[in-house]
Amino acid sequence: MEKEGRTVNAQPVAAAAEKARIRLTDIAASDSPRLSGVNDEHARLLANSDAVLPPILVNRRTMRVVDGAHRLQAAKLRVQDAIDVDFCDCDEDEAFVLAVEKNVLHGLPLSRAERTAATERILGTYPDWSDRAIATVVGLSHKTVGAIRRRSGSDAGQITHRRGRDGRLRPVDGAAARARVSSVLAESHGASLREIAREAGVSPDTVRHVRNDARRAEALPARPQPRAVPGPDGGHRGAPERASRSVRLPQAGPADRSAVLRNLRSDPALRFRESGRVLLRLLDVYALDPDDWARISRDVPAYRVAGIAQLARECGRIWQNFAAEVEQRQRDAPQT
Repeated sequence: MEKEGRTVNAQPVAAAAEKARIRLTDIAASDSPRLSGVNDEHARLLANSDAVLPPILVNRRTMRVVDGAHRLQAAKLRVQDAIDVDFCDCDEDEAFVLAVEKNVLHGLPLSRAERTAATERILGTYPDWSDRAIATVVGLSHKTVGAIRRRSGSDAGQITHRRGRDGRLRPVDGAAARARVSSVLAESHGASLREIAREAGVSPDTVRHVRNDARRAEALPARPQPRAVPGPDGGHRGAPERASRSVRLPQAGPADRSAVLRNLRSDPALRFRESGRVLLRLLDVYALDPDDWARISRDVPAYRVAGIAQLARECGRIWQNFAAEVEQRQRDAPQT
């Protein structure tokens, strides 16, 4: 494991593991993730077996057991003077993470409470690690780790980037990062992907995705406007010449939008398709009431107004084009 700038999934071993046989009296007790310490029954089972037990893992800096407390206790029960040891070289925080990782992979399983406690401790030590990176260590799902993070308030909103399992830093708020990229793209004509990525604090891949999305949005045809036709009183009304089979609803208020969304969520044609679930998640944002939108707009930093406003307008155009395509598909569908 590494603290800063090094890969999360690497073991905290400064040099190649070195095997040795060490006197039991030279080994210190472990900083174990097990809340109740060594399980005596499990240690007796190991001591009474005829199997040759693998070496325990010991931190050379502290001589503490990192992995193998039960094997160490079994050796004591066998009245051994010494035990085979593999050394690692790391600080105490790294040693604890490695101890959790090892105990998740083999031996007596850690309980749910022990994994939760280990997660809380790792979050306190490494708040910039991603939920998935910690989940890999503690053997919980990333959603569970995220829930523990929110409950503990370990980063308290101070962390803007998190380090993933591959060691790369990624922004916590993806939408805000894309908005920054959009703003920098608009102001930095001719700049390279890496230059824009450096200024926006994201990866070049993120810049590429945002730029390509913007180009696709610009390439979509504009929504056709209905042609005005004469009304009965000689005036004009904005109805289309060809009647659409879609129902034209009046502008809905927050309560109406929520009711429509509840109805959509119960539709199997949407719920059981990935594209339908994505659409429902996107539409869910618009169930906010006007007060929520007003509060969000008030909280926009002044120096981000231009980028956010541009992105909001682009989102509006995308939704307009999407609505036009959906309605056109309905008009073009065979009559039944």
